Amino acid sequence: MITIEFIADHWLDITTTILGLAYILFEYRASAWMWGVGFLMQSLGIVLYYQKGLYADCAMEFYYIAMTLYGFWRWTGKTGSAGSKGSAGGAELPITHIPVSLALRWGCIACVLWGTIWWLLTTFTNSTVPIADAFTTALSLVGIWALAHKYLEQWFVWIAVDVVTCVLYFHKDIPFKASLYALYIVIAILGYRKWRRQMTKNPESTT
Repeated sequence: MITIEFIADHWLDITTTILGLAYILFEYRASAWMWGVGFLMQSLGIVLYYQKGLYADCAMEFYYIAMTLYGFWRWTGKTGSAGSKGSAGGAELPITHIPVSLALRWGCIACVLWGTIWWLLTTFTNSTVPIADAFTTALSLVGIWALAHKYLEQWFVWIAVDVVTCVLYFHKDIPFKASLYALYIVIAILGYRKWRRQMTKNPESTT
């Protein structure tokens, strides 16, 4: 039974879970509203992850905030790319495939990040889950960049992140966010299919 005391102890988990659900639903719809929700979610996430000792995730939120601003800038038509009209009057960024050479480059970067973050966590923190924490952090750093560029394949990155994070958060007693990541796995699969259909129907439009 959920009590007032339980809610008080887990309010950050509950709030960021609700925001996280709204975030991925906007992502599923390829809506720029996702970035505004993400900014608030990430700000609260800094506090939550620090309290739980997930230091890599905590540090990553600062990067997320920066990428949120960058992603909003790109998605709302300030880049001058071809496509439909964005909210700023420019061309709205279309969904595209990531170039193979770029995917290979960022795959190597993700591996280097994983090893570096793992070393930092084991050397400078008391993290009890350095391998998993470093893995999700490294992939997420790459994933948010791919999302900001509206690459279809960003969904594959998030599926991998969501599976590991779901297990990790249950282990770290963050049950609401863990359950959210379980739902994320399903939505990410559906989101990939939806974005792919949008590309097939109209490669130059996200609507």
